[in-house]
Amino acid sequence: MRILHTESSKGWGGQENRTMNELVTMRERGHKLAVVGRPGARILDRAKEAGFATFTVDMRGAIDLPAIIKLRRVIREFGADVVNTHSGRDTQLAGMAAKTLGRRPRIVRTRHLALPITSKFTYSILPDQVVTVSRFVERYLVSAGVPQAKVCTIATGVDFGRYQPSTAGGTLKAELGLPPETLLVGTVAILRAKKGHAEILDAAPAVLARFPEAHFVFAGDGPQTDNLKARIAAEGLSGRVHLLGLRRDVTNVLESLDLFVLPTHQEALGTAFIEAAALGVPAIGTNIDGVPEIVQDGSTGLLVPPHDGKALGEAIISLLAAPERRAEMSRTASEFVRRQFSREKMAEGMEALYQRLLDAR
Repeated sequence: MRILHTESSKGWGGQENRTMNELVTMRERGHKLAVVGRPGARILDRAKEAGFATFTVDMRGAIDLPAIIKLRRVIREFGADVVNTHSGRDTQLAGMAAKTLGRRPRIVRTRHLALPITSKFTYSILPDQVVTVSRFVERYLVSAGVPQAKVCTIATGVDFGRYQPSTAGGTLKAELGLPPETLLVGTVAILRAKKGHAEILDAAPAVLARFPEAHFVFAGDGPQTDNLKARIAAEGLSGRVHLLGLRRDVTNVLESLDLFVLPTHQEALGTAFIEAAALGVPAIGTNIDGVPEIVQDGSTGLLVPPHDGKALGEAIISLLAAPERRAEMSRTASEFVRRQFSREKMAEGMEALYQRLLDAR
């Protein structure tokens, strides 16, 4: 099959990472793939580095006739059997471009987000099928009026070859000048309000009162960086809460943790929980959206209500005080995510869907 992915976002996040994993794994299965994006889009750089064909189209708005014409040309030039769209703008433009071709490709929209939809047209009319990254998102789309027959869930898959626990463990404690026995609680996420870093700071005093040797680390950057720095300083937590900035060595950061915490307010699935589990790090998440599909309360981790720093602190304390329970959760979580969330399983699901749509044509 010849599969063309479109993306109007210029940034890099969970959905672009999923797209790259699908590109690589589907290529390993013998298919031809390419990516079309806007000028300066990071996914074009990553795809080109990985040896994929890339096309640049400046998708300036949802109604952009020159972009539609250029996208028609790209679809024909690549000879796409399937066009997989990923954001609102490229879904509308690439969907209209594909729909107006004579022998048109099948159109799939991948829905990565847990946000309310703004246009049923780009879910119910333009695509032949909508793929969601979690059952939560699928249920939401159906409740919003998208026909059930047009929606299916194919969970995001992770390249577990990158997440193999090392015998030596992570090096972050040594980097921060902390003794090996330090209890390190941390998260890896963009510094955005909805990721819940504020609730971790709410929980920190209670945790530190019970475990004075504990430290917290936040890996990532984002719009809340200055606010978090100011609050950490104002509350006298500068020596206990470490802002690491954007890290390329995410596996090293995760392996260094005794506990992964992400009290997110909104999450379609939560790939960070999968990555932490794969490296044997027990997790605490929030009982919201798609998170419970990964963090099974009491089994693969703990769940707390969103926006509740007190409950989060109690959960952190309970696990830090129970190393044997953490170890058991680590084993259970690692086995679970490797069984359910491999990129190979994701590719198998996407391949079967593409083939079904092409057979129906």
